[in-house]
Amino acid sequence: MGVEPPITGITRGGTLWVPQFVTALDESKCIGCGRCFKVCPRDVLTIVQRAVDDVDLDDDDDDDDDSDNSFMTLSNAMDCIGCEACSRVCPKACFTHEALPLAA
Repeated sequence: MGVEPPITGITRGGTLWVPQFVTALDESKCIGCGRCFKVCPRDVLTIVQRAVDDVDLDDDDDDDDDSDNSFMTLSNAMDCIGCEACSRVCPKACFTHEALPLAA
C-alpha cells in the first residue's frame, strides 16, 4: 500500500489547498512577541512567562525590541485548522507544520 493522500481543503474560489497543521513550536527560539497569538483564529497558543533563571540579561541582544520575558506554547494543538498564519507572522521561524493523511 502506498502513502495516503493528505487531507485537502477547498477555497471559496474552488482552489484546492493542503492544510499544514502545527506540530511543534521551538520555545527556545521564541522571543514572546505575541504576533502568532494575535493571528491564530483557534486559540491554539498560550503566552507563558519565562522563569527568571531562563532570561538572558545580556543587553547586547538584537531581539530586545520584541522580547518581554515571555514565550509561546502550544496549549491546544488539536484545535489547529492548518492555516499557517502563525508561521507567516513569526519573525524567528519557531513553528513546524505538516499535512495529515486522509485516513488518520
